[in-house]
Amino acid sequence: MKKSAISTATLMVLEASGEYRPATPKEILAAAKSAVGYIYGRGSEFSSPDAAREYLSAKLAGRENECFAVLFLDNRNKLIEYREMFYGTIDASAVYPREVLKAALELNAASVLLAHNHPSGETEPSMADMRITNRLKDALAMVEIRVLDHFIVGRDVLSFAERGLL
Repeated sequence: MKKSAISTATLMVLEASGEYRPATPKEILAAAKSAVGYIYGRGSEFSSPDAAREYLSAKLAGRENECFAVLFLDNRNKLIEYREMFYGTIDASAVYPREVLKAALELNAASVLLAHNHPSGETEPSMADMRITNRLKDALAMVEIRVLDHFIVGRDVLSFAERGLL
């Protein structure tokens, strides 16, 4: 992830009293998540890993616990819905392929982007990450839904596809 010139000293929060104060890092992340939801709404195109990186970094970075999310896409790689599906602990999250498959069919998705965060900040995939990616890929392939990529969000964002892991 690129370093930014923005600091908490330049981002301000308006208090109920009418006074401004510097934003906390948590408030900055909350604002970023809200802005990303506004910028990348339904119909936004995710045809490159960079667009997904920006979106997912704002959505999943800085969390204290693991969160597994899915971007459900149409046949033109346009966003149908972003859904946070499973929540876990500081180093694990149970993921159920059946639930991902149900949601994909419900939304009539043609493809998906998988994502989860590593609260440690490390983005190297674990064996469990590799196994669940393959299980999801196999389950979704049975109904002709493609897994385009799986991203791990930490201090940076790792793409399984770019690493040749899909």
